[in-house]
Amino acid sequence: MGQKGCLLIHGFTGGAYEVNPLARYLREHTDWIVSVPVLPGHGRKLNLRETTAAEWISFAEEELKRLWLYCDEVFVIGFSMGGLIAAYLAIHYPVSKLVLLSTAALYVNTKQIAKDINMLFKDVWSKKLNENEWFGHYKYKLIHTPVRAMREFRKIAKATVPLLSQVTIPTFIAQGEMDGIVPPRAARFVYDRIGTYEKKLYLSKTSKHLICYGADSEALFGEIAFFLSQTEHPDEG
Repeated sequence: MGQKGCLLIHGFTGGAYEVNPLARYLREHTDWIVSVPVLPGHGRKLNLRETTAAEWISFAEEELKRLWLYCDEVFVIGFSMGGLIAAYLAIHYPVSKLVLLSTAALYVNTKQIAKDINMLFKDVWSKKLNENEWFGHYKYKLIHTPVRAMREFRKIAKATVPLLSQVTIPTFIAQGEMDGIVPPRAARFVYDRIGTYEKKLYLSKTSKHLICYGADSEALFGEIAFFLSQTEHPDEG
């Protein structure tokens, strides 16, 4: 058995923290080399004014190639925009298996955002605003995300979504049904378009967009580890 590697790619305006809980789980439960790079301009402090979609994809490609220096087999996991980049890598490189988390094939779940905003106003009324994790997280992103960067993100979506039928490797698709950023129907949208018959759809009833922090994340991580560890993949709906 050769060395296995796993590349985890975070989302737009995000950073390694978005997928770190899953990375930790994989490191604890496997002997794989787990890589969690931070895309140019991303991380805890955003600097997205000069970075481009081409740079993000190129950076992910280089990280994938670097893993192959040490590994005989590589899996790719992508979160949100990272899911689109992961799919791109799976189409263009000999990746063994693909995991797509909250993949941004469809963008903005307005109903859930309305619920989150309503909760935000309730917190304002009860003077718990500083305790509202959602507010702090998205306030920073809104301030530090230029319109130009949004256009770069959309370039990736526009280029990658039509190619999903070219994904021919085993694929695990997970989505939170409470996601306020990517509509939950995006998971079925991706599932229906992925070209492989070896695919699994996992829906979390309680998770929001940051699915690696959901209440059922341990169960999700176990499912992902099992999926990636399997040597054969029965067709699943």
